[in-house]
Amino acid sequence: MRTFDLSPLFRASVGFDNLARVFDAATRLDEAHVSYPPYNISKAGEDAYRMTFAVAGFSENDLDVHVENNTLSVRGKVAAEGDSATYLHRGIAGRAFERKFELANHIQVSGARIENGLLHIDLKREVPEALKPRKIAIGTAATVPSLARAA
Repeated sequence: MRTFDLSPLFRASVGFDNLARVFDAATRLDEAHVSYPPYNISKAGEDAYRMTFAVAGFSENDLDVHVENNTLSVRGKVAAEGDSATYLHRGIAGRAFERKFELANHIQVSGARIENGLLHIDLKREVPEALKPRKIAIGTAATVPSLARAA
């Protein structure tokens, strides 16, 4: 097991305390737990991402996608089957699962849809206008009223 010393990061920054929680969660993952269902994460644009899960055998009623405290949870549980078929081979996994993903600040889930056995979850980075870079005009004391009064 690997250990990370994040104390140098915390000495030189403010507000990254949840980073330790993310690292801790990532190092505790069990390989058997993260293998089902298979999924892809792709970049769909400059500020857009898509997560695609292979969920053959699941319907939209069997799946639950929700976000709480910057954590995206995807759960699946197939309803009990009504048929009494005797399977000679059952290769389509229909077991319950739960996958959790930590989302960065300002990442919003913009939609989810199921198509051809694939669950697509679209994500978009929506940075508030107040946090976007902006140019500050430089003036003189005579052109900026607040500076003229202070002088």
